[in-house]
Amino acid sequence: MAEHIRVLLSEQEVDKRIQEIGDQISKDYAGKEVHLVCVLKGGSFFMCELAKRITVPVSLDFMSVSSYGGETKSSGVVRIVKDLDEPLKDRDVLVIEDIVDSGRTLSYLLDMLRDRGPRSLRLCTLLDKPSRRVVEVDVDYTGFQIPDEFVVGYGLDYAQRYRNLPYIGVVEFDD
Repeated sequence: MAEHIRVLLSEQEVDKRIQEIGDQISKDYAGKEVHLVCVLKGGSFFMCELAKRITVPVSLDFMSVSSYGGETKSSGVVRIVKDLDEPLKDRDVLVIEDIVDSGRTLSYLLDMLRDRGPRSLRLCTLLDKPSRRVVEVDVDYTGFQIPDEFVVGYGLDYAQRYRNLPYIGVVEFDD
């Protein structure tokens, strides 16, 4: 079965929104340092672009969590593939995610990170699919709310492909 990609959000729309989020984070964290925790692999594109637009001091760390594998829907089984390199105790932490879908993975992840004693813990996502929510998750910064379609680009993938697209596209399967 072949697929093609339909543009949902253009590169210009995504860039403009990331700038707006960066401006808001800079205001909200004025006088502080924010520790960005990127959820790999998808969040890396978004975090790099966002970090360039934040004017307060930032530090970065990465973790890898899996609940998809090669599928288009979350399996619901969360697996920590790579944990953080630095402690979170008494830090202002902002988790950077590419997409919030069912909420299962992020709910688990945020509970785990909260137990590590950060001063504050917030969530920033490029994309949010509230219609797919199974577990409620509070998102502090959202790029775009999108419909229940399988999206790729800007770090999001389908079976490790399409991450490098500079826009957000919808995977449409050909019969």
